[in-house]
Amino acid sequence: MSHEPAKKVPKGPRARAAAMRAQAAREERRRRVLIMLAVSVVVLAVVVGITLAVVSSGGGPSRNQPPAEVGIPSTPMKTASGRTTPPPWDAPGDPSVRVKAAGLPMLGAEGNVEHIHAHLDVLVNGKPVSVPADIGIDQQAQKISPLHTHDTNGVIHIESPVKATFSLGQFMTEWNVALTRNSIGGLKAGGGKEFHAYVNGKEIPGNPAAVEFKAHDEIALVYGPAGQKAKVPSSYNWPKGE
Repeated sequence: MSHEPAKKVPKGPRARAAAMRAQAAREERRRRVLIMLAVSVVVLAVVVGITLAVVSSGGGPSRNQPPAEVGIPSTPMKTASGRTTPPPWDAPGDPSVRVKAAGLPMLGAEGNVEHIHAHLDVLVNGKPVSVPADIGIDQQAQKISPLHTHDTNGVIHIESPVKATFSLGQFMTEWNVALTRNSIGGLKAGGGKEFHAYVNGKEIPGNPAAVEFKAHDEIALVYGPAGQKAKVPSSYNWPKGE
């Protein structure tokens, strides 16, 4: 077995002083390396902590957040409750109460994770019934439902902070207008009257409250005399970028 030759110990005061200075320099370099490593670890931990905080607070990709955590049901309601009176139907005076009845939360701002639009036409005896502005919006409380209207053009805004599905039943409940397979509000099929629902120009069976909104859907609810040839819209002229 070979051995490294023993280092010669410098003799004399000057040699010993030089050796001590060299040793001190090596110790200082080692200390600086350790400090740099420690600082790097601390910086990395801070960056990771900030990233996790941003994601969990909603500033990051909140699309992974379960809908239930913000009060949005995983499955939307398939029925609608509300007024059983003839039109017109104005916007409810108690929007927060109606949004709660629809099983939805009132938010401090519009969401942007699920952001689509659909359009609703209501035709009664061949004439349009206005869909009011501010359905799902509580101006006094400065709160807004993820499902709402801004204008009277029939455009329904779906703007949710999480990925979720929303239904016509939820919207009609917010509007406070009853909707069933055979009726809308106080208008019921029978006695020479008919009620039909269409999505993108195609008639749908069953209760239209169960219709789930998809981007740029054109939904038409049509009530009138049996055999009346109502012009049912199959699409809406969407502005560019909406």
